[in-house]
Amino acid sequence: MANAHSDGANHGSVKSYATGFILSVILTAIPFWLVMNPILAKSTTLAIVLLTAVIQVVVHLVYFLHMDRSPEQRNSVAALVFSALVIVLLVGLSLWIMFSIHAEMMAK
Repeated sequence: MANAHSDGANHGSVKSYATGFILSVILTAIPFWLVMNPILAKSTTLAIVLLTAVIQVVVHLVYFLHMDRSPEQRNSVAALVFSALVIVLLVGLSLWIMFSIHAEMMAK
């Protein structure tokens, strides 16, 4: 039985994994430090935490899941975008429904 990864695809190097790991640690330490030492306004801290979370997702996709713009990864990127869209719609519409129901219940 042939190895499933024997198609010659790029699966990263030790340097690539080390870079991803170091970036992930830094992107985890920054929000942790900001929350443990509240030197900024809460809204600024929240914005920085959300920004580092989004950057960390990109770091994980690039350095650990090896997603890039190559033609070989087109199906994976399309599946990721579709999944993200479904999740955003599901969460967003659920929140919309809950807030609408709450507003209707409080009006009566």
